[in-house]
Amino acid sequence: MSAAEAYALVERYYAAFNAGDWEAMLACLADDVAHDINQGDRQTGKATFRAFLSHMDRCYRERLEDLAIMVSPDGTRAAAEFVVQGEYVATDEGLPSATGQRYTLPAGAFFEIAGERIGRVTVYYNLADWTRQVEG
Repeated sequence: MSAAEAYALVERYYAAFNAGDWEAMLACLADDVAHDINQGDRQTGKATFRAFLSHMDRCYRERLEDLAIMVSPDGTRAAAEFVVQGEYVATDEGLPSATGQRYTLPAGAFFEIAGERIGRVTVYYNLADWTRQVEG
């Protein structure tokens, strides 16, 4: 995959996220995608990623803004930086109670591109910052 194609793939992935189109988002992923969750474990496979999206959809309403995508010259790796504009709508296990709190959170992600799909997604954000915002 060329760098331009990798860029377009990551851009399509995030456009699907912002549209709430989980099927289009999943279509960007390899069947055996590795998903490294911020401060959590690695999950593997599209079915597991689908369950993660369902959980996130239940607890959070998020839109990503100020997206900047960077791609390696050979198109095998990519990174993205963005700002999450979110609302915490249902309590997530082990986290503060949700009451519709709004938050703004800088975040980033790293990708490995495997063939025509994303083979790994690793997401980072500052959980302490998020917690401060939702605890008020």
